Order: sequence, then C-alpha cells, then structure tokens
Amino acid sequence: MLEPLLGSKSSEKVLVFIEAFGEGYAREISRFFGTALTPIQKQLDKLELGGILVSSSKGRTRIYTFNPRYPFLKELKVILDKALSFYPENERERLLMNRRRPRRRGKPL
Repeated sequence: MLEPLLGSKSSEKVLVFIEAFGEGYAREISRFFGTALTPIQKQLDKLELGGILVSSSKGRTRIYTFNPRYPFLKELKVILDKALSFYPENERERLLMNRRRPRRRGKPL
C-alpha cells in the first residue's frame, strides 16, 4: 500500500512492524512477514542512515526503533497507522497482538 511512497515493499514492512511493536530486529521482521532477510537488513540500514531509525545492540542483536529526533516522526506515524487500518483483518491482528514474553509453563490458553 505504501510501496509507491516509500520506494519498496521491504521498507513498508519494516516501518509498519516497528510502528506496531515499538522495536524490532532484522530476523524477527523477516520471519514475521515470511520474506528474505537481506532486503530487510538493507532497508533497516537505509532507514538508519536516513535518520528515521536508530539502533542499539543487545548482545549480538541490533534492535531498531524510531528516532525520536526525526523531524517528521509524528506525521510518519500517522501515515503508518492509517495504512495499518487498511491491512487485512488477520494480518492487522497479528501485528497488534503484542505478545513477546514467554508464557508460564502449564498455563492454559
């Protein structure tokens, strides 16, 4: 949906994922969308170089988040939220269901 505006499908996936989850790393994003790792890594590097994202290291993993100093961050988030509202219902639920902590062993679903 945002591919013509952002230039590639990978950049749309990266930005929508980080908008939905708050942060992410390359392999996590590629597994979530079922895409190749290399285009996601290239988009993350490109977006970090452009100042839209910032990264930090946790062990050997680079975690990416939005740069709070990016001048158009508020407008970008509005566009991403609007695009997310037009995603298919099942994909939107997967994105907005923010379960990251492991479940307690034996806990019923």
